[in-house]
Order: sequence, then C-alpha cells, then structure tokens
Amino acid sequence: MPALAERLDELTQARTRANQAFFSEQAEPIARCCHRMAERFARGGRLVAFGATPVARSDARHVAVEFVHPVIVGKRALPAIGLAAEGGDLIVQAGATCEPDDIAVAFGCDEAGPGAEVARATVAFARERGCLTIAFGPGSGAEWEFTPPSELGSFIRQELVETLYHLLWELVHVFFDHRGLLEGREARQVHDPGASSFLYPFLSESQTDLESIVSDVAASALLKAEEVGALREQTLGDNRDVLMRAGVALRASFEAGGRLLAFGNGGSATDAMDVAADFRAPLPDGRGEARRALDLTEDTSIITAIANDVGIEAIFQRQVIAHGRAQDAAIALSTSGNSLNIIDALAEARRREMVTIAIVGYDGGQIAEKELADHVIVTRSQHIPRIQEAQASAYHVLRELVEIDSTG
Repeated sequence: MPALAERLDELTQARTRANQAFFSEQAEPIARCCHRMAERFARGGRLVAFGATPVARSDARHVAVEFVHPVIVGKRALPAIGLAAEGGDLIVQAGATCEPDDIAVAFGCDEAGPGAEVARATVAFARERGCLTIAFGPGSGAEWEFTPPSELGSFIRQELVETLYHLLWELVHVFFDHRGLLEGREARQVHDPGASSFLYPFLSESQTDLESIVSDVAASALLKAEEVGALREQTLGDNRDVLMRAGVALRASFEAGGRLLAFGNGGSATDAMDVAADFRAPLPDGRGEARRALDLTEDTSIITAIANDVGIEAIFQRQVIAHGRAQDAAIALSTSGNSLNIIDALAEARRREMVTIAIVGYDGGQIAEKELADHVIVTRSQHIPRIQEAQASAYHVLRELVEIDSTG
C-alpha cells in the first residue's frame, strides 16, 4: 500500500511542524487568556461555547464537557454549556444564556459558508452583552483570537484548536487558585494552589508577581504542546499498519453500500460527532466523496430512554442492533478501552459481521487486550486531554486514507 504509506507519512510530518510553530507563538497569549478567564469564573461567570456547523458543534460540546466534568484529579468543575444549531438561532440561544460575566467561546469562524457568519454575529452579540469573547479564526471580532494558519488545512487546524482549548481548561485553574491575582482582589498574594499543585511544581508561596506566573504558565503550555506533538507521532507511527488496513477496510465497506456508525462517551462522544461530520462531507480540499455516517450519540431521547429503562451499558448496543448491517462499519472511541457500553456495542457489531475499528488510549484496555475490534488504534498515554488530541489526528488521517485507492 505505498500510496497510503506515503500519504500517512506526509500527514504525520505536517502535524509535527504545525504543532511546534503554532504553540511557540501562542504560549504567552494562552497564559494571559487563562488569567482573564479565571477572573470571570471567580466572579461567578460561566463558559458558553457555540458553533453553527456540525464540526464546530463537536468542539463546542467538547470544551463544555471538559469544564463541567473534569477528568484530572484536583481540578474543580467549572460551569459551562455548549450551544449548537440544532437548538435554533444561535443569537437567540445566546440571548437566553449569556450574562455579563460569562466567557463566550466561538468555533467555526474560520469555516467557509454561512456558519462562520453566524458564529461571528454571535461573538458580536456576546461581546455587547459584556462577555469575555474567545474565538478561533480570523475576523471573528473576539477579544482573544487564536488563528492557526489557513494553509494547514481544516483537519490540522481543528487539532491545534482542540489542544489549545484543552490548555485553556487545564491552565485556567492555576490563576483561579491564585485568588490574589484576580481582578477585584485587594492584594496580589498567592493562596494555596490546592490539590492540583502536584501537576504544576513551579507554583510556590513566594510567587506573587503576575508576570512571573504568566511566564510559568506559558512554559507549561509549551511543555504540554510538545507532549501532544510526540503523542501524535507515536499514535500515527506505532499504528501505521493498523491505520492503513482500517482505511482499506472502511473504503471497501463504503463501496459495498455500507455506512459508518460512530460512538463514544463524554469527550469521546464529541469526537464521534466530529467523525460523523467529517465523513458526511468530501475532504476539505474537495477530494473524495461524502460518505454515509451515523452518529450514535446524537439522539438524546434514544440514549436517555435506553439508559433509564435498560441501562447505560446498552445505549450503543441497542442502536447497533437497530442500524447495523453486514456491509456497515463501526468506529468506537474510548480513552480507557474499558467502557462497557463500548465493548458491548463492538461485540454486537461483530455479531453482525460489521467492520470494527476502535481508537483507544492508555494501554488499549480490554479492547486491545482481548482484540475486541478488527482494527485497534492505541494512543499510549494516561493523560486524557492528550489522548483525545492524538485520537483526533488518528481519525482525521483515517478519513483521508479512505479516499486513497490502495491499489494505485
């Protein structure tokens, strides 16, 4: 499969270069933005994320669930909500949600089409309402604008943005714990950094200067960016053959008239949203075809009905029973590789002779150990944000490989 191998190597190298260049420029702005976000949270503000397109929706949902449901020991839950087009006019939703001390985070301002215009208009509304505004893409009108270069392509840009908003989530806690550095406080004194201090050994009682802490947080952002850069290389390198075989199998499934069923929990559910959105459209550069894909996390009435009446373990399995056919494929996303509802859904997909692909973290969990999927892609890390960022690279690369004829 020389064509697949060559393209995979190109995509890996492009990600490494982009990651190094982007975060070397953005580390200090990220730190200062975290400080401003912490001020808003300290005043009782919330994070309100929004996006008008399917891809932007997945990021808005992702950043919201990270803040609401922290997965790192010692991180406090912070209030957040994601707004998307299925709820109607975004400005109307923002009007019902946003308050002056909130933080409005816009996704999709760099996308083509009317979705970007809607996102920019919602930024303007939120800013007028008094919210702190953050956006990813040029011309957004936000106070804090982070813009990966357009020549990188939309998949790599989205991966950089995911790392960036994970960094905002992780590092905002540093300033939030240093209450004396927040707006409205009488003294710039450093308080106990709390249970999260073991993650940031540079913090100490003697550091009372804002600029010193900004510098340390910027350095931490760079280290975390370097970590995910190496993890992307590991994921795409160690799983090189698996990705190519999965791409061939998935292409064959589509050519046989099959569909892709995507599913996951929490942040991985938002990744399933993104997988479905990516496959439902041609590649961003116009190559390839729109493919048939179902997002099994999408219908909350079905999910909550099954969870309430049968059990959370059945939420994806029951949907695979309803939709899965022999020519279809399933792609499961899990950071642990141990989620029972993922394992049960994969087992059901296999019973139906579907192609099964699992993208998992840590050591792969039971899914890798027991070979519960035909193609298992393992991101070897114990840090959930970094796992999810590298997993996004894996399924974006897989999306591209599907459109390459392996016989050519």
